[in-house]
Amino acid sequence: MQSLALCWALPGAREKCRAYVDGFPPFLPREVDRIRDPCAQKLAKRIQRLPVQISFSEKCIMSSCVKPLLHSEMNPVVLLHGFDSSCLEWRYTYPLLEDAGLETWAVDILGWGFSDLEKLPSCSVAAKQEHLYQLWKSYIKRPMILVGPSLGASVAIDFAINHSEAVEKLVLVDANVYAEGTGNLTKLPRILAYAGVSLLKSIPLRLYANFLAFNSISLATSFDWVNIGRLHCLLPWWEDATVDFMISGGYNVISQIKQIKQKTLIIWGEDDQIISNNLALVRILPYKVNQNSFNSPTLMKN
Repeated sequence: MQSLALCWALPGAREKCRAYVDGFPPFLPREVDRIRDPCAQKLAKRIQRLPVQISFSEKCIMSSCVKPLLHSEMNPVVLLHGFDSSCLEWRYTYPLLEDAGLETWAVDILGWGFSDLEKLPSCSVAAKQEHLYQLWKSYIKRPMILVGPSLGASVAIDFAINHSEAVEKLVLVDANVYAEGTGNLTKLPRILAYAGVSLLKSIPLRLYANFLAFNSISLATSFDWVNIGRLHCLLPWWEDATVDFMISGGYNVISQIKQIKQKTLIIWGEDDQIISNNLALVRILPYKVNQNSFNSPTLMKN
């Protein structure tokens, strides 16, 4: 607890005392004001940063998340997000879980989301795992139901295998777990790596991804979702953190899948246009499966 107290004394933690603008945390990019989705606005206003001490950084990382408003006797639900995303991915699901009486966290994976990475720690797989563990150890402190969509499923599997005491159950949503890391991207010259990463935040690419992931949403809604999805990309360290992850090799959890001991719910979109149904995790794990239509059920409204 002494180390956490020291963390709060760091200059980066003082932002807590700054006035919030329009209810939004001051560390969010100013472009948050362009967001029109009321669910995204509401969840964004609840994002906060907690100090997390990790071994590969001299100073605590002020780590972004949404904390639960209620505490339950049941073990908490902890929501991860997908590749190059943030906790805002859960803007429609999070309030439903709270309304159901579940103690729910939405956590930003190290290197993405809205954590303060000004000192640019490593954002490799090992770093992401340690960061999540230290956040769990410092604040959550109970076995959790860990939810991972898309690449977040790889994050969840890697974490559950290495820290089984922290995970009671798994929920894997459109699980992207068969990629063998970032492959040849690890060998790219850094100038090309940065060029490729900068493309990830481009509006045309993200509009196209929305076109693949969702049916029958208006162009105005699609633009708004692009603004939400790329908001974290506007932080000054985003490109460095993403390139670091890419060059480090990324996630390869294929050999870990059959080691999963936790009860696992698999949710998979049979009309998924992004992840092939031939690679659906249901073919490997004999656990309960719920099919939905699209790639991003975290964004499906009831």
